[in-house]
Amino acid sequence: MTESSRNPLRQEWLTWDDVDKLVDVLLPQLRAAGRFDAMILVTRGGIVPGGLLSEALNITNVLTAAVDFPSQISPDDPARMLAFPSFLQFPDDGLLEGKRVLIVDDVWGSGRTSTAVRSRCQSAGATPFTCVFHFNPYRSLFSRVEPDFYGAITDAYIVYPWEVDRGTDGIRSLPHRPGGR
Repeated sequence: MTESSRNPLRQEWLTWDDVDKLVDVLLPQLRAAGRFDAMILVTRGGIVPGGLLSEALNITNVLTAAVDFPSQISPDDPARMLAFPSFLQFPDDGLLEGKRVLIVDDVWGSGRTSTAVRSRCQSAGATPFTCVFHFNPYRSLFSRVEPDFYGAITDAYIVYPWEVDRGTDGIRSLPHRPGGR
């Protein structure tokens, strides 16, 4: 019997109403922190949360960062968690220098992705802040670092409504209308 079968990871499936509540928790925190000059959405998890927050905060300078951690290291090897990331996509330093940047992802699990993006922003001369919908301190590799802003603390594996595989079942076909409408 494997460790995961003895201790199955608890899952929490969120609705869009749950997501709205997380945004409502985050907005006062973010507004109290002052104006952000730019936002970096960590792909893919940060795209939807970042889109919602950028609209609510009227942040128009929205950028993306794609971070990849080596997969060739065995999942059982503890060194895998310490591997340096590759940045598949990252904003040019000139877009970040001297700016207050809000880094958005969905979850802080191990914390590797958010801290890697934060470090890269600092190297570019930005003042970065990290923001996630969910913070899992029980999985974090960093005992003295946590997200600057988070909507909730969890110990569960979170499934967001945009991650649910909906397929085409239940989608009603509309009758064909002349003229393409």
